[in-house]
Amino acid sequence: QVQLVESGGGLVQAGESLRLSCEASGRTFSRSIMGWFRQAPGKEREFVATISKSGSNTNYVDSVKGRFTISRDNAKNTAYLQMNSLKPEDTAVYYCAADELPYRSDTYTSRYSYEYDYWGQGTQVTVSS
Repeated sequence: QVQLVESGGGLVQAGESLRLSCEASGRTFSRSIMGWFRQAPGKEREFVATISKSGSNTNYVDSVKGRFTISRDNAKNTAYLQMNSLKPEDTAVYYCAADELPYRSDTYTSRYSYEYDYWGQGTQVTVSS
């Protein structure tokens, strides 16, 4: 069983930055791909970013490319989402997710929520204009 705890959300103005953290319990973090998803009020949960087990490969939704950076520190069992140049449309609850895939290549990533087995409780990000 893996538990994920997000932190770092808050209220910022447009153009500012936030860094979200996702700390995982257990010993399987380094064998898991990690993803960040978000859900705005009245909208479906959407993919934001994903990172491979080794951190060598990342993928992003087009709307955040060049502004957001996903990273991970396997020694600390923690994944991060650095969010720069935030926009009001980035306002949402942000969730981190993990999928333990010991037999997948170190470059594998996924943008599909159904592939992830473990989810955090979410952290609110609000961007004012």
